[in-house]
Amino acid sequence: MTTIKQEDFIQSVADAFQYISYYHPLDYIKALGAAYEREQSPAARDAIAQILTNSRMCAEGHRPICQDTGIAVIFLKVGMDVHWDAALSVQEMCNEGVRRAYNNPDNKLRASVLLDPAGARKNSRDNTPAVVHYEIVPGHHVEVICAAKGGGSENKSKFYALNPSDSIVDWVLKTVPTMGAGWCPPGILGIGIGGTPEKAMLLAKESLMAPVDIHELIARGAANRVEELRLELYEKVNALGIGAQGLGGLTTVLDVKILDYPTHAASLPVAMIPNCAATRHAHFHLDGSGPAVLTPPDLAEWPRVNWAPDTETSTRVNLDALTPAEVAAWKPGQTLLLNGRMLTGRDAAHQRIQEMLARGEKLPVDFTNRVIYYVGPVDPVRDEAVGPAGPTTATRMDKFTEMMLAQTGLISMVGKAERGPTAIEAIRKHRSAYLMAVGGAAYLVAKAIKTAKVVGFADLGMEAIYEFDVKDMPVTVAVDSAGTSVHNTGPKEWQARIGKIPVAVA
Repeated sequence: MTTIKQEDFIQSVADAFQYISYYHPLDYIKALGAAYEREQSPAARDAIAQILTNSRMCAEGHRPICQDTGIAVIFLKVGMDVHWDAALSVQEMCNEGVRRAYNNPDNKLRASVLLDPAGARKNSRDNTPAVVHYEIVPGHHVEVICAAKGGGSENKSKFYALNPSDSIVDWVLKTVPTMGAGWCPPGILGIGIGGTPEKAMLLAKESLMAPVDIHELIARGAANRVEELRLELYEKVNALGIGAQGLGGLTTVLDVKILDYPTHAASLPVAMIPNCAATRHAHFHLDGSGPAVLTPPDLAEWPRVNWAPDTETSTRVNLDALTPAEVAAWKPGQTLLLNGRMLTGRDAAHQRIQEMLARGEKLPVDFTNRVIYYVGPVDPVRDEAVGPAGPTTATRMDKFTEMMLAQTGLISMVGKAERGPTAIEAIRKHRSAYLMAVGGAAYLVAKAIKTAKVVGFADLGMEAIYEFDVKDMPVTVAVDSAGTSVHNTGPKEWQARIGKIPVAVA
């Protein structure tokens, strides 16, 4: 009988969450590098270059790939012959491992988990509790998978109870475009088929833990119906032309993963969960001989891509002297380099601003002729001005856009992914503009932030209002003052182009 010691388990979990915060799985990076080489869309190629450059920087600097360091998800397969030398429950040991990882002073991770989700939504401050899935299996080992799932991709999870005669492919192809770009493609789609609704969702999530191997499947051909579905969906989803960051391009997914389970004769439950550009998971076994050893990947395997701001073709913008007329003149797809002071704010800050305006109270900061960045940064370590600080999904702020533009003096916004019709109409009405930063390049973006200070709502933690002083922060005009959105025009253009490309995208 194998004995697993409490401290060995806790430290292994802690080490794993630190490891995945700064090391992409090598299989994902190689697939992304191959996508970069074949990409023909300049906007998508630039976005992938930023993600790849960010990945290497994080691996070298041991800082998070994404500012959203995720909710902790742990899959456990516990051998039936295992004995635990522990005073804590397995859930408590998982929580302690997460707590250590997220509060590590050398690489502090962002606390994103809120207690009382339907009520006070109070931050737990250490990202606990973890979401733990258990399976009791024959044997005397413990198999552990630790994954960090960001909110942007988790929020795009889909489930539908199809009729047995319905087409799974048709449902996926109809559903993926509705997910927008908030899940930060190019990534991986995990699909669960069968079982019951909750089983299908778990299958979809678990499928994402497998290595990227679609290239091997393409080479050898499908051996069963699930593999046939993977190949068909990989080709057809990429043919949608959504592309990196939703800007239009050849690669939307790097792989499609599918797990299935027997189901009721009347049922065909199907779940779909995406993994984003910050794909993060680590696998290890415990056999009683001590904590897990996670070997760092060889950085020589990373693609030789070194993105830098294009100062020749991009327009430098002085945020400290920005005018509404200048914002109104920006064009869709124009690349900008932001310089000067910008404010930040996301869900909780916007909600509080709305409540304060309704009560006639003075806001803690003046937004007149200012730009707001939708971000919740990681805390800084050592000499950093701020930790990784990539954009959050802008659509969550859509319902506040008219209020901010009409009542606060705000003239522009920065986030990731598309804006919905409500926000686009407000932007057009007020001759504003929405700027897109690349999701999945958080450490790269943070290097452009020279100073950071909290200027409002300090009690909100990472959701407080900061003032950043930035130098050459790269953004793209995603919605201009006329209401034209590159997230609408780009995918349409590339879907049409892909249909005319004779060589299959693979």
